[in-house]
Amino acid sequence: MNSGVPRTLAVGRVKFFRRHRGEVNSCAFSPNGQMLLTASDDGYLYGWETQSGQQLWRLGGHTGPVKFCRFSPDGRLFASTSHDCTIRLWDVAGAKCLRVLKGHQRSVETVSFSPDSRQLASGGWDKRVMLWEVQSGQMLRLLVGHHDSIQSSDFSPSADCLATGSWDSTVRIWDLRSGPPAAVFHQKLEGHRGNISCVCYSASGLLASGSWDKTIHIWKPQTGSLLVQLEGHVTWVKSIAFSPDELWLASAGYSCMVKVWDCNTGRCIETLKGILDVAHTCAFTPDGKLLVSGASDQA
Repeated sequence: MNSGVPRTLAVGRVKFFRRHRGEVNSCAFSPNGQMLLTASDDGYLYGWETQSGQQLWRLGGHTGPVKFCRFSPDGRLFASTSHDCTIRLWDVAGAKCLRVLKGHQRSVETVSFSPDSRQLASGGWDKRVMLWEVQSGQMLRLLVGHHDSIQSSDFSPSADCLATGSWDSTVRIWDLRSGPPAAVFHQKLEGHRGNISCVCYSASGLLASGSWDKTIHIWKPQTGSLLVQLEGHVTWVKSIAFSPDELWLASAGYSCMVKVWDCNTGRCIETLKGILDVAHTCAFTPDGKLLVSGASDQA
């Protein structure tokens, strides 16, 4: 855990991005923090200028609700997943779709880029994880082992491992160091008493998981040990995000609030109620100065 002294958390200047026509399922900042990407149940992806709140574009193409979105670490691409069983790769500069990745048999709920932006991981209701080569769109590996829907995924900072969270109440960590098409199931993290809805790595390699059991666990993945359990949500945890300095963890519950936690003590230091309805997602800007949440009030 980070032993630094936590900064003062200032809450204010709440800004709304209001042109969605359906629930906001996911949001992501570009690596430089200048653009915000949001995915909506209305079937569109939205791009926003972070500081001004100006809408840059609205992108169609998916034939169902857009469930998740994420920028590549190099800032050149972003990916979206949908209930239409596809993943779309988009060019940031031209705001155009480069390719459509097909292979999942049911709704695709999560997507994540490797740290070098060369690979993509996806998972969904078909209980399978697929690894793709970004440049060609070719599927490299199929990871099978979860017993229920896969709702979240994240590459470790070293890119050696991929963590996946499932409605089978487990987090699985896959060792990717062996060559394709093999991938070794490395570890299963158990302890949650409900569906796993979100996972994310910190910059130093800690792993957090959020669950329908209303708790968040922070793990040391190398040993599988539980470092701290965060309790305080009154509904299930929908989304989690580490601050870049690892001092804070933000969490969006299935309620009209986002909580911010001290990662060292496990204490909730702030409960944010700026949103108007159910919080579906949360994310820090890369510099850690701003926190955004997406909600079913379409803001």
